[in-house]
Amino acid sequence: MVKELSRRLFTGISFLLIMPFAIGSGSAHSGDRSTDRMYLDKHSKEFVLRYVQNNTPILFSIKQKSHLPFVIADSIFRQYNLPSSLKYLAVVESELNTNAVSRVGAVGAWQLMPATARMLGLRVGQGVDERTAYNKSTRAAARYLKDLYAQLGDWLLVLAAYNSGEGTVCRAMRLSGSRNFWKLQSFLPAESRMYVKKFVASYYYFEGQPDAISGGLAANITHQASLGDGQ
Repeated sequence: MVKELSRRLFTGISFLLIMPFAIGSGSAHSGDRSTDRMYLDKHSKEFVLRYVQNNTPILFSIKQKSHLPFVIADSIFRQYNLPSSLKYLAVVESELNTNAVSRVGAVGAWQLMPATARMLGLRVGQGVDERTAYNKSTRAAARYLKDLYAQLGDWLLVLAAYNSGEGTVCRAMRLSGSRNFWKLQSFLPAESRMYVKKFVASYYYFEGQPDAISGGLAANITHQASLGDGQ
């Protein structure tokens, strides 16, 4: 286990230092096409590196229990024509804990609020809370992510909106005059900025291959057509 932890940490540090990280930002609905593949700036890269360094033990622990949840999420996201990398949201949200409860009342691996869960078709109340049922809550999260993408047209903005709400992201777009996360992030709450970067860091850790990092996330997150033809 110690060897595995050390290897993971070394791998994370190595490819962060030697690989520029291309991540999608920009919109199929805007003229700002030059931003389709953006690089992490110095401060964002440093954040990702620190996050991996400081959280390797807990990330390793999550990885040990991730096989079945990831298999289920991959299957459901394929059905909804969503990028499979979105499964790492559940790592950031709850560490894959189906019984997680936040201080504001969000529950389950995907940390859905009661009203949102009901809107997405889950039963909440009268002794039943389907937010703790991983299969059902993952389907609900998939529907929510699909809806967010239909509104925002950019996966990084979807991640921010999952955390802070689409209204907050739309306000940031309006104030910044941009649909590019890296350009508008200063208009978002600090928690949402960190949330997106934690997702990036989690992707780095779980994918674990430099070639996958340089191309895989960009391919998944910037696959702008992946939502239009889904269910």
